[in-house]
Amino acid sequence: MRILLSNDDGYFAPGLAALAEALIPLADITVVAPERNRSGASNSLTLDRPLTVRQAHNGFYFVNGTPTDCVHLAITGLLDFLPDMIISGINDGANMGDDTIYSGTVAAAMEGFLLGIPSLAISMSQHAATHFDSAAKIVVDLVRHHLQNPLPAAALLNVNVPDVPHDQLNGTRITRLGKRHKAEPVIKAATPRGETVYWVGAAGAAQDAGEGTDFHAVKHGFVSVTPLQIDLTQYQQLEMLKGWLA
Repeated sequence: MRILLSNDDGYFAPGLAALAEALIPLADITVVAPERNRSGASNSLTLDRPLTVRQAHNGFYFVNGTPTDCVHLAITGLLDFLPDMIISGINDGANMGDDTIYSGTVAAAMEGFLLGIPSLAISMSQHAATHFDSAAKIVVDLVRHHLQNPLPAAALLNVNVPDVPHDQLNGTRITRLGKRHKAEPVIKAATPRGETVYWVGAAGAAQDAGEGTDFHAVKHGFVSVTPLQIDLTQYQQLEMLKGWLA
């Protein structure tokens, strides 16, 4: 089995190293990741300049672009083979609910999905995580299960893992995305030169976090596995809009 790994925290991130180390016994691993942290890059492609690819001493390839650039470049030109699976992560921080719209971790997996390859996005439940090994073991279990019971090509799974020792996990739940409250206000500050700058505010707290959501599962110590889709059409409004325009 051949697996392509990527992330949005950068090729030097501990979560990526833990993921690669755990999967080496199971598959041929290739890593193509951003040269720096690109959290929040979403599905952006770099179209205004060429991209460069370099290789670190550990064999990881790194690109001066976005997570989507990394996977797109790997699949459409860099690699001379088509991976059997794409795994993005392990992200240092959750990607639940509305986070998936902004997440570079999810975007890298989504690019693999768009290119017809089963893809997983793996994230820890909080920033400054300490139990990447727990998430790595979950990924190994999912990959082994995929080898015995292959996922369809049209599979895009978003996985969030509580930041606890593996033996303290309560199991796995199939979930839907929850929803957050609106983001906190921007933080206004001044530079030493007197210029006004703005830091984007923190994500809002969970709003729709009831049973069945990714927020609920992780809060109660379960690994959350959410199937994602790309179609953003609001089908329930199609007929209403026909009448509105008429």
